[in-house]
Amino acid sequence: MNRPAFGTAAVLCALAFVPAISAQAAKATPATGQRAVSKARMATPVKGTAYIEVIQGASKVVGKDMVTVTKVKNVSNGPIAGLRVDEFWYDHKLVSISGDTQRVRAPIAPGEIIEVTTKSPVKPDFYKSQMLFTHANGKVNAKGVRKFTEGKK
Repeated sequence: MNRPAFGTAAVLCALAFVPAISAQAAKATPATGQRAVSKARMATPVKGTAYIEVIQGASKVVGKDMVTVTKVKNVSNGPIAGLRVDEFWYDHKLVSISGDTQRVRAPIAPGEIIEVTTKSPVKPDFYKSQMLFTHANGKVNAKGVRKFTEGKK
C-alpha cells in the first residue's frame, strides 16, 4: 500500500469511531442538580474571608481513635477551594495533646453541605476540642449552628 492510500484509510477509520465517541459523551451528562453544582465549582473561588456554618457532631471513641464528624455548609457567595479543618484536643490544663488535619479536595459550591471526619489518637486526659477552619485563599469565618439556614440551595 502506498503512503497516500494508507493516510486516507487511517482518516476513514478515525471518522468511523466519531459517532460512537459522541454518543458516549452524550450519555455522560450529569443530572440538572449536579449541573448547577459543577457550574458553581467552575466559578472563581472566594478570595479573602469565606463564611461557613458548622454543625459539630459528638465525638466518639472508635478503636484507638477519637472520631468527630462535622457538617459544613458554604454560605459564601462563591465556591470555597481547599478547605482545611484542624481539630485540636486539650487536657484539663488547656495544653494541646492531640489533633488531626483534614483537607477537602473539591471546591465547595455555595449552599453545598459536606461532612468532614477527623480522627485523633486517644489520650487518657482528653478534656475539650477546638476546630479551626482555613481555605486556600484566606480565612474562614465559621458560625456554629444547631440547624443550617435555608438561604442558598
